[in-house]
Order: sequence, then C-alpha cells, then structure tokens
Amino acid sequence: MKNRIKITRIMLNMNQKELAKQVGVTRQTIGLIEKGEYNPTLKLCMAIAKALDKTLDELFWEVDDE
Repeated sequence: MKNRIKITRIMLNMNQKELAKQVGVTRQTIGLIEKGEYNPTLKLCMAIAKALDKTLDELFWEVDDE
C-alpha cells in the first residue's frame, strides 16, 4: 500500500512524533507506515486522515504487485 502521509505531514509542518501522539501510536509506527512497511488498520488510517485533514483516498492507495 502506498501513501502520501509523509508529504502531507511535512506540508503541515508536523513531525512524526506529533502525528503519532494525535492518533495514539508510536513515532516508530508512523515511520513504518510512511515507508510502506506496516499496514495500518482502517481505524488508524481514519485517525491519520482526520489528523491531517485529508480523505482516505487522498492519503492511501493500493498498488498491484506484478
């Protein structure tokens, strides 16, 4: 799964720790999600989208593995 969390977060002048605190996870979890190494739950995706004032479609999309 690809995402635009890092780009959006930086545009909002927010660091990983601040986002993590808002959504109730660790900074490390945010880092892994941004790198695509951790697939968050739908609940967490929704919390991140709300914290960044974006829709799920604006932040996340699925990539077909060939």
